[in-house]
Amino acid sequence: MEVEIKQLLADLQSLDQSLPDPSLHASLHKIQSRVEHLANLVKAEPVRRSKVQDMSTEVVDSNPYSRLMALQRMGIVENYERIRDFSIAIVGVGGVGSVAAEMLTRCGIGRLLLYDYDKVELANMNRLFFRPDQVGMTKTDAAVETLSDINPDVVLESYTLNITTVEGFETFMSSLKNKSFRPSKQGSGVDLVLSCVDNYEARMAVNQACNELSQTWLESGVSEDAVSGHIQLLIPGETACFACAPPLVVASGVDERTLKREGVCAASLPTTMGVIAGLLVQNTLKFLLGFGQVSPYLGYNSLKDFFPTMQMKPNPQCSNVACLTRQEEYALAKPERDAAAKAKLEAELPTEEGPLHDDNEWNISVVDDSEPEGLDTRSSDALPEGLTHELPTADAFQKLPTDAPVTDNDDLEDLRKQLEAINSA
Repeated sequence: MEVEIKQLLADLQSLDQSLPDPSLHASLHKIQSRVEHLANLVKAEPVRRSKVQDMSTEVVDSNPYSRLMALQRMGIVENYERIRDFSIAIVGVGGVGSVAAEMLTRCGIGRLLLYDYDKVELANMNRLFFRPDQVGMTKTDAAVETLSDINPDVVLESYTLNITTVEGFETFMSSLKNKSFRPSKQGSGVDLVLSCVDNYEARMAVNQACNELSQTWLESGVSEDAVSGHIQLLIPGETACFACAPPLVVASGVDERTLKREGVCAASLPTTMGVIAGLLVQNTLKFLLGFGQVSPYLGYNSLKDFFPTMQMKPNPQCSNVACLTRQEEYALAKPERDAAAKAKLEAELPTEEGPLHDDNEWNISVVDDSEPEGLDTRSSDALPEGLTHELPTADAFQKLPTDAPVTDNDDLEDLRKQLEAINSA
C-alpha cells in the first residue's frame, strides 16, 4: 500500500509539471495533499506479520520462533514444534487469564479458547494486557484483537458467556468436546483447561465439566490482598478435585456472594498476577511438551518470597459423583499403569557391564589400599647435606621398661619443698 501511494504521488507531481493550464494546478494540489494525508495514515498503522507455515530453527531477525526453537537445539525439549498441535481453554480472561493467553500466544500454541462474560473497564488498567482504547469491549473480543496481532498463527476462539448459567455451561461443555482442530485426538477436544476465575462458583463449574469429561486442568488464583497466589494441577480420579476439599467458608454453608461489601473491592497487583500467570504457563508447557516436573500444587507468598508445595489425594467421600466415578476408573487402571511404568524404568536402566579397567592400554589396575603386613613403616632419617634433626624422630622413642622404679612419695615431697623455696626467694 505504501509503495503504491508513493507511486501515485510521483505521478501527480509529474502531471502537475506537464499541465499547460495554470487554473488546473489548484485542484491538482488539493488531490496531492489528500494523498499525502492517506500516506501518513498508512505509516501510522501497526505492522502485522504474515503467518508462518513451519517453525524454523534458523537464527535470523525475521524468524519469530528462533528463540523458542533454541529449546529444542539445547535439548530441553525434544520437539518444540509439537506445540502447534495443542489446544488450551482459558476460563476467565482477567488479570491472570489475559497474561497467560498472551504468553501462550507468543509461545506459538496451536489453538486458544477464551471464555469470559465481562467487559474491559478503566478499573482494569492496573493490570497487564488490556489498553484504555479497549474500554467497553468484551474481554474476549479485546483479547482476540490483541492476540491476533501478536501471532496470527494461533487459532483463536472467543466465547462471551457465563459458564455458571445453564446455557453457558452447556456451551462450555460442547466447545470442549469439539475436535475439529484435531479430529484424531482422544478424549475431549482440548489438551488442558486453565481456570483463571476469581470465585468458587465458577471454579466448581470448571470442576464439574472436567470431571465429566475426564479432562485434566490447572486451577489458579490470587488472594484478595494481592500478595499471594497459587496454581494447582487437577487430574480427575488421580488427584483431589475442587470439591474434594472445599474452602472453609463454603463448607460452612456461607454464600460467598454475601461476603462482598458495597464500595469495597479486592486489591490487585500486576506483579502478583504476572508471577501466577508465569507459573501457570510454565507448568502448562512442561505438561504439554514433556520436560521437567509439573507441580501438583505451588503457592506463592510475595511478602516472604515463599513457594510452598504439596500434593492432594482425592477424597473417597467426595460430594461430586463424577469425581467418584473417575476415582473408580483410576483404581482399576492403576495396576496396569504401574506395571507399564516399571517396565519403562527397567528398560531405561543401563545394562550390567564388565570391569571398566579389566584390560586397558594404560595398564591401570585396581589394588587393595590396605597396608600390607610386615611393611617397614619407619620414617627415613636421610636428610640433605648440611641439615640435622633438632628433635629425635618418632622411631627413636623408647618405651619405658616395665620394671622401671616407681617414683616414691618422699621424692615428690622434696620436689614440692624445692619449688616452694624457689617461689619464696
